[in-house]
Amino acid sequence: MTARGAVAAGHPVTAEAATAVLRDGGNAVDAAVAAMLASFTAEPLLTGLGAGGYMLVVAPGEEPVLLDFSVEAPGRGAGPPDPTELLRVDVSFGDAVQVFYAGAASCAAYGTPAGICEAMRRFGSRPLSELAGPAAALAREGVALNAQQAYVVEILAAIILSTPECAALYAPGGRLLREGDVYRNPDLAGALERLGEEGSAPFHSGDIAAKISSWIRDRGGALSAEDLAAYEVVGRPPVRAVFRGRDVLLNPPPSAGGTLIAFALALLDRDAEPPTLHRLIEVMEAAQAERTPQFLAGLAEEGFLERFRSSRLGSTTHISVLDAEGRACAVTCSNGEGSGLVVPGTGIHVNNMMGEQDLNPLGFHRHPAGRRLPSMMSPTVALWDGTPEIVLGSGGSNRIRSAIVQTVVNMVDRGMAAGEAVLAPRIHVEDGMLFAEPGIEVEAVEAAGATVSRFRDLNLFFGGVHAVRRDPATGELSAGGDPRRGGATALV
Repeated sequence: MTARGAVAAGHPVTAEAATAVLRDGGNAVDAAVAAMLASFTAEPLLTGLGAGGYMLVVAPGEEPVLLDFSVEAPGRGAGPPDPTELLRVDVSFGDAVQVFYAGAASCAAYGTPAGICEAMRRFGSRPLSELAGPAAALAREGVALNAQQAYVVEILAAIILSTPECAALYAPGGRLLREGDVYRNPDLAGALERLGEEGSAPFHSGDIAAKISSWIRDRGGALSAEDLAAYEVVGRPPVRAVFRGRDVLLNPPPSAGGTLIAFALALLDRDAEPPTLHRLIEVMEAAQAERTPQFLAGLAEEGFLERFRSSRLGSTTHISVLDAEGRACAVTCSNGEGSGLVVPGTGIHVNNMMGEQDLNPLGFHRHPAGRRLPSMMSPTVALWDGTPEIVLGSGGSNRIRSAIVQTVVNMVDRGMAAGEAVLAPRIHVEDGMLFAEPGIEVEAVEAAGATVSRFRDLNLFFGGVHAVRRDPATGELSAGGDPRRGGATALV
């Protein structure tokens, strides 16, 4: 029996939530929202109601829309917090260490509740309460940690143990949850039920917003009730890049990731042959070099994308869904690493986006209040003859753009099915260092003078790409869930 829909997500429970909705006749957006809600328990530290993200929706006969519900810089009604109040956390990926910052001063204004409700208002075919009910049951009953989620708990231990409220969820009795242990969040279950019944108002202008803002402010953060009340979801036309005859739709400014991915794909499209390792490194270095202070400042300016293109080219947890009617939905949502601030009575772990160096490369607390942070997240859809062929995206901080570019190249240039393309080893280039997974032959570039950091295994450092593909010739569906982040897939 030919599959009519496909799902790729970061956990089997997340994927099953989407699959159940598709089987029951829901559309791609219904399925993606159901998966998002389930992921708050199945993939808890990296996403949640205190997070932000982006959703790209492509439907037959309609203009594609990118819903921006990413985080905003806080500080309405008060000045920014003292950056010295940020809690430094060194996160080890085994073969590389990245510095993050947590604490109340790291909390940005979240957008996930508003984003979910706007997506359902514009594109959904089911009541939100119908999707939130099963997710609330998951939060109340709990989900056993798999190996990948247990690894996330392990590497984020310093954040988890930084407050008693966070430790109570992830280290009950003083011991970090391990693989097989059940993560439960009954307060989150109640919040999800309220989201389903009342929409986003309690989270942005009601009692939940008041609890969260006062909890954060009392601990030195800048997130105010005014910040949450002023938050709005923004619909934008996506960036369009051409790659091998396909229109690739990406996240537009003020996000940074989509513009840089489009730049990299446009450079690769100039070549007749699939890129060599040398060429991939060259293109990644070129994209990284464009991430200047002028680039970051320009993202918020009207007409920036057109100026950027004309001057150069002549012209994080992620869920991907394709449904039977040809709709595509790609949604990337991120809580960063979490601030460590879990607000009592809400179950909400607030993001630490103001403490991510990738989003604050010019220094912490430089963004004016209300400014969307320049995220690397970029839900992506590639069209063949106007119809969605590939739907993908990735988590992974600054590695998102390199992960997406390589996965697209693997499918389009190298003819790989989605699963094979996602599993293939990756590289990333940054700050003069070539990071490489096993299976990449780096000896030649190392001999030519490159500094190489070799990883011993596939690692979530290189992102977590979840992709689905409909073969334009046969209509056959394939899906790839990234094993680096416990990915799972389903065909319906």
